[in-house]
Amino acid sequence: MAALTGLERVSGAAPRRPGAWWRGLVFLLAVIYFLVPLGTAFWYTVHTPTAGVSLSAYGELLTADGFVRSLSLSLGLALATIVVVLLLALPAMLAVRLFAPRLRPVMEVLCTLPLVVPPITFVAGIGTALRGGTDLLAPTPFWATLIAVQDPAFPVVLVLAYVVLVLPFVYRSLDAGLRTMDVRTLVEAARNLGASWPYVLARVIVPNLRPALASASFLTLALVLGEYTVASLLGYEPFAVWIVTVSGSRGQLSVAVSILSLLLIWLLLLAVSTIFSKEKGK
Repeated sequence: MAALTGLERVSGAAPRRPGAWWRGLVFLLAVIYFLVPLGTAFWYTVHTPTAGVSLSAYGELLTADGFVRSLSLSLGLALATIVVVLLLALPAMLAVRLFAPRLRPVMEVLCTLPLVVPPITFVAGIGTALRGGTDLLAPTPFWATLIAVQDPAFPVVLVLAYVVLVLPFVYRSLDAGLRTMDVRTLVEAARNLGASWPYVLARVIVPNLRPALASASFLTLALVLGEYTVASLLGYEPFAVWIVTVSGSRGQLSVAVSILSLLLIWLLLLAVSTIFSKEKGK
């Protein structure tokens, strides 16, 4: 062993790290685990026994009935959900952290409570409330508001439901970001210099929380684009429901849409991580 070590030093060869082979094996298994199903799905979309290899399924996406409408609806719902949940969660978490730190365990329990409520139970409660509210508010001016939030063109009720569903993930992302910074010192320094509360939030807190905000935003985007139960049972057709509807008669098209949506989310995540890594380097 000593002779081999001396030979490595003389030859200039780097000593082998023990355990390097199993790290490579784990990486290889992970690549196979993720890429083999994607490759199989892609082959299903481009190959048919009669026509052979063809990209016609991807060419039909832009002209498919309901594709653009459902995708734009899901993206609009995702954007609205991101804005609403961040406007609700971030100021509330800052207020609790600065002025009522004893309420942090209570807030944590409330924000993570949606994880223990089954989605089917959640949507059943929403449906019951909407039906009962329509009858109860019929003689009042609020009836028109209740009908407006259920507009199929842009169902605000789905935004409110998605805010509840993504709240645990947004809370965890923001909490991890707030733990990495001294919020109290930053806020007190900005306030002593005459900054208003909106200025402190927009120019002091938010720039230091960009990675956490990006993580929360993309978790929300992924959940909204893939959510099926709530939207389907409430009678709406965003992107995930449209994929299931199409899959009954056009299987290749539905799988092609799923692959493209997955690649789109991956590209967005890669772009954001690249941007934040460059800003961190600066």
